[in-house]
Amino acid sequence: MNEYGILDYKREIAALLTIEGATVDELEALIVPPKDPKMGDWCLPCFRFAKTAKKAPVLIAQELCDYVNDNLPDFLDRADAVAGYVNFKLNRELFAKSVLTQAIAAGRDFGRCNEGGGKTICIDYSSINIAKPFHIGHLSTTVIGAALYRLYGFLGYKAVGINHLGDWGTQFGKLIVAYKRWGDKEIIEKGGVAEIMKIYVRFHEEAEKDPSLDDEGRAWFKRIEDGDPEALELFSWFKELTLKEVGRIYDRLGITFDSYAGESFYNDKMDAVLDELKQKGLLETSDGAELVRFHASELDDNDPSIPEELRMPPCLLRRSDGATLYATRDLAAAFYRKKTYDFYRCLYVVAYQQNLHFRQWFKIIEMMGYDWHKSLEHVAFGMVSLEDGAMSTRKGRVVFLKDVLDRAVQTSLDIITAKNPDLPDKEGIAECIGVGAVVFSALINSRIKDIQFSFDKVLNFDGETGPYVQYTCVRARSIVKRVDITEEVDYLSLTGDCAYGVLKLLSTWGDALKEAGAKAEPSVVTRHIVDLAQAFNAFYYEQRIIDAPTAERNARALLTRCTADVLETGAGILGIKIPDAM
Repeated sequence: MNEYGILDYKREIAALLTIEGATVDELEALIVPPKDPKMGDWCLPCFRFAKTAKKAPVLIAQELCDYVNDNLPDFLDRADAVAGYVNFKLNRELFAKSVLTQAIAAGRDFGRCNEGGGKTICIDYSSINIAKPFHIGHLSTTVIGAALYRLYGFLGYKAVGINHLGDWGTQFGKLIVAYKRWGDKEIIEKGGVAEIMKIYVRFHEEAEKDPSLDDEGRAWFKRIEDGDPEALELFSWFKELTLKEVGRIYDRLGITFDSYAGESFYNDKMDAVLDELKQKGLLETSDGAELVRFHASELDDNDPSIPEELRMPPCLLRRSDGATLYATRDLAAAFYRKKTYDFYRCLYVVAYQQNLHFRQWFKIIEMMGYDWHKSLEHVAFGMVSLEDGAMSTRKGRVVFLKDVLDRAVQTSLDIITAKNPDLPDKEGIAECIGVGAVVFSALINSRIKDIQFSFDKVLNFDGETGPYVQYTCVRARSIVKRVDITEEVDYLSLTGDCAYGVLKLLSTWGDALKEAGAKAEPSVVTRHIVDLAQAFNAFYYEQRIIDAPTAERNARALLTRCTADVLETGAGILGIKIPDAM
């Protein structure tokens, strides 16, 4: 039995077999699902045993098949030898009983485990920039990070969600200049980040004609660094407006953080890291700047014998004017997090364009002699672009996430009104469906894929979408509510291909969660619940449930209940709510 109480079939099959020179562990690793499900549930290729056994694979397979069928355990229906493979077919009735018994007992906790054992995983995600819009480009890091946060909690880890705010840099000095020249406090208070962005865009337009504005911006940022009261007051105001506005987006997405310690938080923590780098002879001064090189200068960057990680360009940590950089603050943050949380893993959910940045400062921690550098992971994801090109805050080319959510919700409301005008709480259900559609669109594919944002694609509710999963779960819940399930259960009625397809997906739910956690890949969860929804709908259209004979009805209703539980749990991990009706 595995930790969910379901028989570990691969292990049990491997334990049945005796092959010279092969251990149970080795046999278990070789047992895989056949390419054609009609051939069976599991298969063992026998080709690698031919040399040791001095027999043809076809003969080995037949001998193993005969042995298994002569000593058939309860959990197997039969074994077949085909072209050098042994195909194993499970006892579907026993399989159905095993899966449903455990799933019903666990309820919404089915698949939950204590793999993490309370170990801490820090997740740095969303990390919005102060005084800049929360746009569609922030969607991936925000929903991927939040899904991982929930997933690791479900797997028994202590997850720590960190919003590493972008609240430091010369852009704040530029923004102060823009505000003092063209800003209006009342208008900005009312319009929020959208109005802040307007004057920020204007600054860059004007700076192209008058470069002295950049010098003025740097001077104001220096005043922030020096603690100038006026500069700090404006800086704090911009930050307050931003957090208030993005807080509304986070509330709609159901996202919370355990820490909002941003870049400015680490200003007094960087010198200690730089001092240690100096003491260890890793920090080099070049033209007044301080940097770390990854190999001796006499080495040839083009020499293929030199590991790629040592052919990286130097990592600049302090410019000649004394200013620090992202890498400096990330180093300080990593040491702070290790000391504060003693993390088992520390994940950075950041676009793949920053691959070099993370490789560099991860390597620096390794060079400093800290073994926990192995716990640092860059969870990269693809970039989001508009259909007509890349986004740019400076040029005002952005799609606000609020507008995306609003449009998705309105589309959902229009569909509901057309199809079910008397549905209670249409607005609340539309919010649930619209937001879920947007979140789902960012989590359905592998995170590393680039996304070209299109309203038409996000708001297309047909096919493999969030609304499809939501509707399937609502349908399943509705069926269960109409059935008074008694103890008389005919598991034999669940041995058809459609029911069996649902059962197999239920049985591997816990494995899918673990795989998603190991790979830091929420799309594994998304794909699993989409497959489950499709399998259930095929079962639903094939089998009578409510009006079936009592024992069959009970079995099918139990299968329906377990499906709804897993769909709702999976959707919840992704950050998608299931409405009461659709």
